[in-house]
Formats: sequence, structure tokens, C-alpha cells
Amino acid sequence: MKIHNGFTYLAVLAFVALGILSGEETKWIAIGNLHNWYSEAGSEQETGRTGQIDDQQDGLRWPAQYSAQDNQAAKGMWLGAKNYHDPVANTDFEHKVVHVGPRHLDIQSETMPKKFTYWGKFDHPGVYVDLVPATDMQYMDQVDSLDADLPSDRMLETVVQTSMGVKITRKIYAFSNQFHDNYFIYEYELENNGIYDKDGNITYDQTLEDVYLFFQYRYAISREGAVYDGNWLPQSAAWGHNTLNEVIGETPQAPGPSDRFYNDGEIIRALYSWHGRHSGASFNNIGAPNVNGDGHLGAAQFAGCATIHADISPGDNSDNLYQPMTTRYVGSDEYITTAGNDQFNPSRMTAEYAAMSAGHPPESHAESVCGGTPGPDCDSFADQWTEPGKTNPGGYSQGQGFGPYTMMPGEKVKIVIAEGVAGLSRELCYEIGANWLNDTPGDLPDGSSPADRHEYKDYWVYTGIDSLIQTFQRARENYRSGFDIPSPPPPPATFNVNGQGDRIALSWDSNAEVSGGFAGYKIYRAIFQSDTTFDLIYDGPAGVNTFDDITAVRGFDYYYYIVSYDDGTNSNGHPLVSSKFYTMTNKPASLKRPPGKRLDDIRIVPNPYSISARSSQYGTELGKDRIMFLNIPGKCTIRIFTERGDLIKTINHIDGSGDQDWNSETSSRQVIVSGLYIAHIEVTEDITDPGTGNLIFRKGDSTFKKFIVVR
Repeated sequence: MKIHNGFTYLAVLAFVALGILSGEETKWIAIGNLHNWYSEAGSEQETGRTGQIDDQQDGLRWPAQYSAQDNQAAKGMWLGAKNYHDPVANTDFEHKVVHVGPRHLDIQSETMPKKFTYWGKFDHPGVYVDLVPATDMQYMDQVDSLDADLPSDRMLETVVQTSMGVKITRKIYAFSNQFHDNYFIYEYELENNGIYDKDGNITYDQTLEDVYLFFQYRYAISREGAVYDGNWLPQSAAWGHNTLNEVIGETPQAPGPSDRFYNDGEIIRALYSWHGRHSGASFNNIGAPNVNGDGHLGAAQFAGCATIHADISPGDNSDNLYQPMTTRYVGSDEYITTAGNDQFNPSRMTAEYAAMSAGHPPESHAESVCGGTPGPDCDSFADQWTEPGKTNPGGYSQGQGFGPYTMMPGEKVKIVIAEGVAGLSRELCYEIGANWLNDTPGDLPDGSSPADRHEYKDYWVYTGIDSLIQTFQRARENYRSGFDIPSPPPPPATFNVNGQGDRIALSWDSNAEVSGGFAGYKIYRAIFQSDTTFDLIYDGPAGVNTFDDITAVRGFDYYYYIVSYDDGTNSNGHPLVSSKFYTMTNKPASLKRPPGKRLDDIRIVPNPYSISARSSQYGTELGKDRIMFLNIPGKCTIRIFTERGDLIKTINHIDGSGDQDWNSETSSRQVIVSGLYIAHIEVTEDITDPGTGNLIFRKGDSTFKKFIVVR
């Protein structure tokens, strides 16, 4: 039986089945360059959104415009206390722990959801291509309640009642301001309310001793090159086997050489992770260059969390610079992190509590792997390092524990964390990766010359740490200001894209023009696919709410988005732009010709179709194997037969245009082979000339056309 992630597929399937039976609800936050899904249970367990093994890397996507940028493998949130009387089991436990994740979930009797509400300052726009809804925001931005005075653009609120008698409220704040759209701010409030069951029928007031709130972060950077997508990395990179985990600021009284500070001199308390060396890679895999392709970097991201605030005690809401008290890394496949967590198992809870309250190790995980100096010069393999006396089948996760708190009945504790992802821009990932692949390195970030192409690539990748630190700085400034950062103008409330005979017509609402400092609109366009670079094609002022794209070429697919922007007066001369994700289309628009008026005018192009000449026929390698039927009646059925008369495809053409494309696939989704094919085009209703009113086609009129395919 194949081993995956340190345990068998049967174990995984059993875990997945439990998750599915639990009925866990999830929601997305996807308004900025960082997208993530969230669970009503208060933490995001492994494969918790879909239950699919190939979605182990799922969420925390950055930069989210591009495919397979997921950096999250699993998360866990545990709550523990000492000397606890359990009124449910009527038993005294030396240690009591309740869990959600990284592989355990019980939303019926352990971490019980009470509220799951997604708030927005405004709803997502209506985006339509040829009158059909055409945006991912239809399912990724489902706003439950609107509040124009919301302190952030979006806020997701989860309330979980735990069987320990503690209610956990989590508020997640997200922003579309382009200087603040790669992090989320999490505000946790713990309340000892004495409720122990889902319906609130069991209450028992007791003082909770030495309470810890413990988080596990299993980052796997990033999905693009991993086994289920690009597949140029070793398999175990998909579950973070080679992830390196660093911690800074854990000892404010004795800062170390790797520690960082805010502008006011306060130490940054943070953890972050990145894609480390893997022994199974036949190449220098820092940044995960696509060694089998164009060399672009597929895992140059750095992901992590910074502590912004942690109460000293329930009675003292000052920020405790010594929190979190635990920053101990945890084996991702250790006994305590598997799916067998049990809130009534004394020995297991004692082991879990020991990890939650373990304090700070002498060295971080990254320091231990790299001999004390993690960085671009570290040549140790993270997947081969093991903690003494243990094994390492799945890599290591970050552990972060806040406590110990003594909480009397009715008392509360607040903890605030910022989570973000940063690193090289997509453009630099392509430039640096290509230079590495072709052995044409440029300068190092400091302007000096590298010793070789590996030093060049690695040093550039590691600048992602500085980008992430800047992200943490912006997040803290934002929170401490009371979220007093300027908002960009909202996007247009509707965005319409319609293919016509000689242009693609775009129109939009003017609602954003009442925003202070409003300056205009910009429209961007991509060809063939929506997860690629978009080019600016329009920059126009207020008062103009239509644009015709007359440069579109027949037979090509186009994707668009529109943004509103201001004049910079709201943010020190830096124009703010609405998020592109609000209006980015996920359905293609294309030019359409008027319907034909004679069956003899119908053409099939290209004919013959030759795959070797695809670049000159309706697309490039990014396009489809597209064959076009032109000058056809506006309402007709196209049936495609092999030379011997086998029907392989039926296309119902109903949009009234004279164009219909076909991607060279049969009804069973098989790509057609070389040969002669016959198309039968049959009119499906009477059609009159709109100009004269004369009947030009009768229902049932038909013709045959032949075409050749060469592969």
C-alpha cells in the first residue's frame, strides 16, 4: 500500500469520511491578492474544504491571480487547561484539551459552531459575459450582511462554543487596499461562559487554571510545482516535508541576530515558513524553479504570522510582549497531530498539553536544520532532518501557544494575530528563474555579482523575508490605528462584457464616481486564460461608462477586469485601486459575426486543421484545438460524423450569431484523430431577415460540409 504523508491512504480516507459526515461549512475571503477559505469550526483542518487528497495544499493563495499558488496544508487550534473538572464526563482531568484540526474535527460535541457570518462594506458586483454571470466572486464572496461602517472591506465572524465551557469568537479582517491586501488580521476572544454543549443546556461555572490557546500552522510552499499540479518537485513537498520554519522575537529581553523590529523599536514576534532544500530533488530547489520548463520559480513565497496583541491577563488588557509563551515546532505526523485526538483520553491530553506549554526551544526548526544559520547559504535538506529520538515522515509544523491564563467565570482574554504571504513578484519569478535555468545570472539584490547561478537565485528568493516583515509592519500599523487606512473607491456595481460582430462591448455602472478623489477607470485584458498576466487596454475618466474593444481578433478568447482608481489624495499621493478580483471574468468573450443567410456560405476553418500550425490558426499553445463554423444560421444543430458515418459530436447553436467554435473533442471528451469528417448543419427554427422580414431559412433546412484534421 502506498504511503502518503506518513500514514496510509486508508487512514486518510477514514479521516476524510469523518470530516464529510460532520457537515462542516466553509467560506472564502478573496477580495485581495491573498485568498483563503475558513471553517465554521474556527480552524482549517487538513483537506477540510473538499475532502480530497489532492487538495492537501489548499488555501492561503498568493498571488491569487495565478493558478496553484496555495501555501496552506493544515491548521489546528487547541484549547487546554490544568486540573479541570469535566462536567460532561463527571471526571477530574489533570489536563483537558479540546481540538479542531489539524486532522480532528467534532462540531457536534467538542468545538461547536454557533455563528458564521461574512460581512461586507458592499456586495460583490454583478459581472456578466454575454448576459451570463461570469465571476468567481459568485461563490468566493458570498456576503451575508452589509455594513457601510465596517472597519475593513470584509470581515468573517466565527463563534465556537467549546466543551470546556469557553466560547471562542474569531473575527477575520480583510482589505482590498493594494498595500494591505496580502494579509488577514485575526482577533480572538476567549470567554469563560460555563456552557458545555451545543444547545447551551449544560452549564457549570468553574475557574480555569493555566489556560493555553495553541495554534498549529502546517505550511507547504507552494502547490504550483507539486505532484498534483506542475509535478516538477518531489512528491512529499506537497505536504511540506521540506518546509523550513523560523521564529523571531520569542525572547524580547534578549534579541537574537535574526530578530526584527518595528519602526518604534518594538520587537516583531513572528513565525514564518518557506520552501527548503529537498533531498529528492535533482537540482537546487530553493524557490522551486521549473527545471523541466521555462525555469520560473514555483515556490518563492514566505508565509507566516505575527502577534500584534495578547492580553497580559483577563484583568489587564495591555499587550504582553512575552506572548506567545510557546513557539515549539511540532512534527506534522507526530502522535499528537494525527486524527485520533480525544477530549476524554487523559494520557493523550497530557501529551498534547505538554506541547502546548513547551515554551521556546533553544533553536528554531530552521536553525536546527541549518546548523544555526538559516538563509540562502543553508545547504541542509529539511526533509532529512529529524528531531532526536523521532522520525520525520511529514515534515514539521509551527506551534504557537498563548498562556497560561487563569480565567474565572465570565472573564475574557483577547489575542490578535496577522497572517500574511509575501515574496518575489510573478514577473521576477519568471525573470530570475529563466536566468537561473539558462545560467545567465544577473546581480544580487545588493548590486554585487554572484558566485554562480545558484547563489543568484537563492539570494533573490530570500528577499521574500524582508517583504513578509514589511507585511507584518503594515498589519500592526493598520490594527493599532483602529483600521484607519484609506479605502480605494469601490468597483462598479455591474460590469457587462458582450461579444459583437466587430467588437467586444464593455459597459459598467458609475456608482464609484461619488467616492472622494475619484479619478477614473482602467480596463485590463488577457487572452486564452484568466490566470495569467493582464494588459492595460483602457484608461478613462469619470462620466464615461462604455468602451469598445475593437482590437479583438475573431476566434480568440478574451478575459477582462475593470478597476476604479482615485487621484492619490487619500494616501499620500499613491492612487488607490479597487480590487481586480471583484470584476475579473471567468468566462471567455469573443467576437461574433452576424448569422449567415445562405447555407452555401457556411465555412469550416481552418480546413484542413493541422495541429502543427496551431500558432497561426486561432491561438497558441495556450489556446484550444479550435475549429470554427462560420456564417451558420443563428439557430441550428451541428452534427459531426466520421468518414464512415459515426456520430461523434452534437452542438446546439442557439445564440443567434454566425459563429460556433468546437474544441475538437467528441461527446465523450476524446480528442479526435486525423481523418476526414463530415458536418451536418440543420436549421432548428424558421428564420427571417431582420431587415426585410423575408423568410431566409425554414426549420429543417440542412447541408453537409467536409473538413480534414491532420495530427
